[in-house]
Amino acid sequence: MKVQLQHVAHARSGDKGDTSNIAMFAYEPEFYPLLKAQLTAERFKAFYNGAIKGEVIRYEVDNIDAMNFVCHGALGGGVSRSLCLDNYGKALSAAVLGFEIEVPEGLRGKLHGAHLLPAG
Repeated sequence: MKVQLQHVAHARSGDKGDTSNIAMFAYEPEFYPLLKAQLTAERFKAFYNGAIKGEVIRYEVDNIDAMNFVCHGALGGGVSRSLCLDNYGKALSAAVLGFEIEVPEGLRGKLHGAHLLPAG
């Protein structure tokens, strides 16, 4: 079943200059392999539909079931240089929680907010 990323992971972010860091933490260890397989640097960048102008590098932190995405050219030249109020790391990390990920039906009970999903 397809669910939004917010049901399998949470995000933390930071920004410096024109670079945003977005870390994804799996809620459950069973979700981490799904994240690694489906949330590639390429798919992460494509999700933002051109808002990230530079390279996206994914770092895997297996011992804590997390990944860190370093997004170059993601903040419109830098937070203090941009007129766009939404170009902060926090806005980017909140947006990616809408990314759709395929999760086996057997893990439905472990999803955060599973009660909000349509019955399978």
